[in-house]
Amino acid sequence: MAGQSKRRIETDVMRLLMSDYDVSLVNDSMQEFYVRFHGPEETPFVNGVWKIHVELPDQYPYKSPSIGFMNKIFHPNIDELSGSVCLDVINQTWSPMFDMMNIFEVFLPQLLRYPNPNDPLNGEAAALLMRHPKEYDAKVKEYVQRFATKEAADAATDGQDEDEDEEMSDIGSISDGE
Repeated sequence: MAGQSKRRIETDVMRLLMSDYDVSLVNDSMQEFYVRFHGPEETPFVNGVWKIHVELPDQYPYKSPSIGFMNKIFHPNIDELSGSVCLDVINQTWSPMFDMMNIFEVFLPQLLRYPNPNDPLNGEAAALLMRHPKEYDAKVKEYVQRFATKEAADAATDGQDEDEDEEMSDIGSISDGE
């Protein structure tokens, strides 16, 4: 089964690499990479650019991938500090029928379009969405402008000093004191 998983990982990652997505492999590994993800049209996330960290377990596609937003996003189902995503289809109902393209073309856009404030990782975002939807939209847009620019996505790291990211530090990107 290990050979099957390896082939499937290579197939899925090659499809992503050949798509319109900007994908960068970590240490040339097909099991860890970053994907530049754009906020869906007709949502307050439009024009946002996020760097998504993806790790594929050895048992992929039988075990779900690990997905995390590297730059900040204000959303009820995404932890603001860690960037981890609360999404049933990734966490509980994952199926080997799904692939990486499903995540970036269907699951994440749907998550941003239809947040679920009843199962929050970010209680503040959930409460604001339920009580003051216009204020929620305004705060999402503020986060997009502050943290989801191309430069912020380029500069986003997961706390590891990688050679590529050190080159970016001279460019002077958004800093928010963190």
